[in-house]
Amino acid sequence: MTSKSLPIVLIAATLCSACSKEPEPTPAEKVAAASVPGAPPGAADDVAAKAATASDVKESSDLIEFAYSYPREAAAIPDLAKWLDNDRAKKHEALIADATRDRDAAKKEGFPYHAHSHLQAWERVTNTPRFLSLSSDISTYTGGAHGMTSFDTLIWDRNRAIRLKPLDLFTSGEAFDAAIRKPFCEAIVRAKAARGIAPSDDPEGIFEKCPAASTQTVWLGSSDGKYLDRLTIGIAPYEIGPYAEGNYKINVPVTGALVKVVKPEYQRDFLPLN
Repeated sequence: MTSKSLPIVLIAATLCSACSKEPEPTPAEKVAAASVPGAPPGAADDVAAKAATASDVKESSDLIEFAYSYPREAAAIPDLAKWLDNDRAKKHEALIADATRDRDAAKKEGFPYHAHSHLQAWERVTNTPRFLSLSSDISTYTGGAHGMTSFDTLIWDRNRAIRLKPLDLFTSGEAFDAAIRKPFCEAIVRAKAARGIAPSDDPEGIFEKCPAASTQTVWLGSSDGKYLDRLTIGIAPYEIGPYAEGNYKINVPVTGALVKVVKPEYQRDFLPLN
């Protein structure tokens, strides 16, 4: 080969290399490829999970105000994302139906109609190797003097690929209540005192009784991203105080007594303080 022919050979090799390089597939194409028979189990889900983004749906009109969102960590679990999307659709449909009925009734009776609302934002509480724990603050308005606030929580168990409520990890609601009643009730008194609210002179008053923790909203969290070692009880308005008092989030220690009433299959995932 002469020195004059060398540049021609290099150019040809470069062109051939460029011709043989295939275009990068799109995320949708990767998911489709992973879905073909013979692909590794879960491969399509893995590809979809890596491309997942947080979901945030909003709608505002004279009839309704609606918002529903969940984080990327939830979107990355296809079965959980599907459940959340279905939950969003059901709540949107119910809001439309109730709002339409009340608007038509208001028009017939000659009263003003105020848009109904459902605003719900799911947020990550913790994300351990086994569990994704989510909570949501919910604000609704369906007419009247004021709206209402409430909570919801869920846990996704990756080992079993199922959605759970936090209380599902315990042997029973009664056992859960018994294990935390004293620290829970004492924490309520401290939380009220922090707001300048003194106990009533009437111990039998409507807001003076400590509610069963299992009837409220339960959060499970983690301080190290490995074990469940944090417990919060959400209490909505009217449960332990009037509407103006607002809601409460009561932190309760995860003790050995509490872990004893965790179902055996979940005990290794908890880390008690003592």
